[in-house]
Amino acid sequence: MAVIGRETETALDTVRDRCGRTIHHDAAAAARARRNQAAVETYATCLAPHGHQLLDTARRALDELPFARHTTAWRDLLDSLAASHIEIVRVLNRPATPGSAAEREQHNGAWPHLAIWADYGSIAAYLADQHHQSKPELTDEERRMWTEKAHAAQARGELELIESWYAADGRRITLAYLVEDDTSTVIALAGDPDAPGWEVIGHYDHEYAAGLALPRAVPPGVLRPDVSRFNRPEPAPEQPLQELLRNVVEGRAAGDVSEALFSATQQGYDAGPMVRLQELLHTAGAFASALETVQGRQVAARLDALGRQLDFLTREVRSAAEDLEATVAVLPPHRAPKPPVVRPRPAVDTTPPAPPPRTTALVRRA
Repeated sequence: MAVIGRETETALDTVRDRCGRTIHHDAAAAARARRNQAAVETYATCLAPHGHQLLDTARRALDELPFARHTTAWRDLLDSLAASHIEIVRVLNRPATPGSAAEREQHNGAWPHLAIWADYGSIAAYLADQHHQSKPELTDEERRMWTEKAHAAQARGELELIESWYAADGRRITLAYLVEDDTSTVIALAGDPDAPGWEVIGHYDHEYAAGLALPRAVPPGVLRPDVSRFNRPEPAPEQPLQELLRNVVEGRAAGDVSEALFSATQQGYDAGPMVRLQELLHTAGAFASALETVQGRQVAARLDALGRQLDFLTREVRSAAEDLEATVAVLPPHRAPKPPVVRPRPAVDTTPPAPPPRTTALVRRA
C-alpha cells in the first residue's frame, strides 16, 4: 500500500498547477481509479483470505494484555478493521464487469476501507504476533542500586539517551548509555528521564541484548485520530515562496512588491507561506505537548511563543505591504538593466588566430 500510495501521489502531482490546484481532472480521476484497483487486488491476494483469522488472533492477544490507556482504543480499532474487512470482502464476492463504470464505482467505495487497513492494520498484525517473551527485570535491590548510579550519571551529564518506546503495559521505556569511569553500559529506564520517579529496570552488554530482553515496542500513537496517511484530502493551493521572491526581483512598480507581500500573508483557504509557517509551528507544538514528557511540554511552550512572535511579524509585513501599495511609485529609470555582454563568435569557416610565440626569459644568476 505504501508503494501504491507513492505512485499515486507522483501521478497526481503531474496533473496540478504550480500552486497545487488540480487542472487535469480526468487524469486525476484515472490515477485514483488505478490506485483503487491496485489496492483491491493487493487486498484480495494478501489479506482477504486471512482477515477474520488475523482479527480473531489479535482480539485474543489483546484480552491477555494488562489494561492500559490504549487498550480500549485498540479494541475499538479492531472493530473498525473488522467492519471494513466485511465491506471489502463484499465487493470482492460480487465483482462488477471488469473495466466498467460499475467496477470503478465499486472500487471507489471500497477505497476508504482499504485506507483504514493501510493505516492501522499494523496494530492488528502487532497484536497477532505476540511471541516475544521479555526476560525478568532486576530485583528491588538491584533496581535501587542501578537507579542511584544512573541518577548520579545524569547529574554529571554522562547519561546518553538512545531511543524510547512504549511497552504493552503503558510504560515508557528508554535505552541509555551510562558512562562511568570511561566505561559505557547500556541500561533501560522506565518513566520520563526528565521527570522525577524514573528507575532502571535492566542493564545489558549491548543494545541488541537489550532488545531481546526488554518488552517489545507497541505501535506509536497519532497526533490526530481522524487523519489518514493514505486517504489525504485535496491539498489547498499555495503559491511557492520562491515564486513570490522572483516576483519581487522582477517587479517594476511598488504594487508588484506589495502584491507579493500580501500573498505571503494571505489568510484562509489559500493561505500564504507566512501563515502556513504559523500553522506548522502550532501543529508541531501540539505534537510536542502530546508527547506528555517534560521536554515535550517545554518545546511546546517555545513553539507557542515563536508562533505568537510570527503572528506579530505577519501583521507587520501586511501593514508594510499596505504602505508600499499606497506609495504608487515605480523604480527610477536610472536603474537601467544591464544585459550580459555577448562576444562576437568567429564564423564557422574562419581559422582561429595563431597563439603568440612563446619567449624564453633570460634568468640572471648572481
